[in-house]
Amino acid sequence: ILQAAQTMHRHAPQALDKEALAAQLRALQSPSGQRIDHDGRTTWRPASLPQALQCRADRPQAQVVAGTTDVGLWINKLHQQPSQVIDLSAAPDMARIEERDGALRIGAAARLTDAFAALVRPYPDLAGFLSRFAGQTVRNAATLGGNIANGSPIGDSMPMLIALDATLTLASVRGVRELPLDAFFTGYRRTLLAADELISEVVVPLSRPGQVVRAYKLSKRFEDDISAVCFVVSIRCQAGHVDAVRIGVGGMAATPMRATQTERALLGQPWTLATMRAAADVARQEFSPISDMRATADYRREAIGNLLIRLWHELETDEPVLRELDR
Repeated sequence: ILQAAQTMHRHAPQALDKEALAAQLRALQSPSGQRIDHDGRTTWRPASLPQALQCRADRPQAQVVAGTTDVGLWINKLHQQPSQVIDLSAAPDMARIEERDGALRIGAAARLTDAFAALVRPYPDLAGFLSRFAGQTVRNAATLGGNIANGSPIGDSMPMLIALDATLTLASVRGVRELPLDAFFTGYRRTLLAADELISEVVVPLSRPGQVVRAYKLSKRFEDDISAVCFVVSIRCQAGHVDAVRIGVGGMAATPMRATQTERALLGQPWTLATMRAAADVARQEFSPISDMRATADYRREAIGNLLIRLWHELETDEPVLRELDR
């Protein structure tokens, strides 16, 4: 930025073409269902899920967008220019959020702000964690389905949803199928989503009696930063023993993961510090993280075990939560 400011006087002034800019802005406000052609590229804006599925079936090679918080970076940072785009932001039925059949059903095109507000109602302890997801501007544009389909190993919504036992509804003109979120990722930014499919909704079970959920995000900055480690636990105890547990983690592998070995080390065990310390040792060995600019592999392994012990201490000092744990 400093270099640009120091050298910009060397370049000839460029007049702003206000009419061309206005035309581009009007195109962005075009009604749903419309095809937009501009500068050799085409964008389709389906007005409903059925239209979107047909559009996807006809153009499996097109780039699907909703909030463009990631694809926008591909364009202005990596200089990619997708020739065909399917924009889901004009399909209101893909952004619907409702409670039905004991579950919260969140449309894939629901903005993160709306999706998170819906999740906090049955899971109020997630509010602080969700407030640290990116910044307000991103949360107001990005979508829950987009965050999942992107498949990043450090996307904070996936560990949370894995811990909450979420499932995905995948739709195409061929039909609909459902699968657990923790089975959706097959490798670094690779998923089971077929070329003609879209994520249509995310299904999250409502909270159950005695269920306690805690989420932790470790990052260099407290706010508006990418996680070095994301760790989310859903746990329930009865008669002093761990009766149910699910753990979702991010930043520890090439994909968001479920900590199944750590869960097995906890399930059926007495709710004691010794149990948590033993499970922490398992957690440190369950993953093989990498070292990068955010954290070393050793830090990540140590941190994930320490977070389990932190969980025990936090819940032991919170009497209302303890009563929930042993209902």
